[in-house]
Amino acid sequence: MALILHHYDFSNFAEKARLMLGFKGLAWRGIEQPPIAPKPSLTPLTGGYRRIPVLQDGADLWCDTRLIARELERRVPLPTLFPAEMSGAAEAIAWWAEHQFMRPMALYVSGINADHMPVGLHEDRARIHGVPEPSIEAVRAAAIRNLPLVRPQLKWLADMLNDGRGYLLGEQPCIADFACYHVVWFLRGRRIDCRAELDPYPKLVAWRDRMAAIGHGQRIDAAPDEGLAVARSSTPAPPRTSDPQDGDPKPGERARVRASDNAKDWVEGEVLFIDADEISLLHSDPEVGEVAIHFPRLGYDWRRMK
Repeated sequence: MALILHHYDFSNFAEKARLMLGFKGLAWRGIEQPPIAPKPSLTPLTGGYRRIPVLQDGADLWCDTRLIARELERRVPLPTLFPAEMSGAAEAIAWWAEHQFMRPMALYVSGINADHMPVGLHEDRARIHGVPEPSIEAVRAAAIRNLPLVRPQLKWLADMLNDGRGYLLGEQPCIADFACYHVVWFLRGRRIDCRAELDPYPKLVAWRDRMAAIGHGQRIDAAPDEGLAVARSSTPAPPRTSDPQDGDPKPGERARVRASDNAKDWVEGEVLFIDADEISLLHSDPEVGEVAIHFPRLGYDWRRMK
């Protein structure tokens, strides 16, 4: 059975996942999800988690591209996303790109394209952050404020390539390249193309083009209800042996998990697997039955349930 990726085309994090699937040479089925709530063909699978992308195999769902990368690496070790000789630096660069670089980039590009974003997107994102819906004028003003934050970080990327290396940490792409590429990819915008910001950096443009050439692997689009049907007819895979850390809930206990940045909704279930990098919950939904929902530890918050 081919992996399923729940995504939408203009999601930059989905682009990271699509490119990693291509890097691993995998075939996959793509289910296009709406960019705003409600998401009736996704949230029954994820216990209410609605961020994109989500990777599915049967009744197992992996949330967040950090964990999707690890799962793809576990299944297809070569070519590796995590070369041992540069793993620390690669992980640190990836974390910076997605937690410091991405936010001003998103505010800049979305602000420039304020009039061309999907209807309801600004309201939906404000609701996620727990703030009032911004006016179009406020979204445009955010673009002006954030461009000066984008430009020096673009230069940092370009400086990494000044010695002529092919990729950020050497001659082969690693997780740092994929995490940085999808931020740069976002410059394509919607109606208004913002890629002229790269013009001062020809080596960065060449790197971007090398990354794009990796491609998306073998993609076949699928109907929205296919993921629900696949989960309904499957059972979660047997969990690996857990390695709980001090204070962690043990397998069999109930817990709840949510992203630690601005998410409001918890996903609840029975702990199936837990170690220093991952926590997986067994969750039951009337539409699909039991599913295993996998989350990374870093960037996510958990609570033991009584």
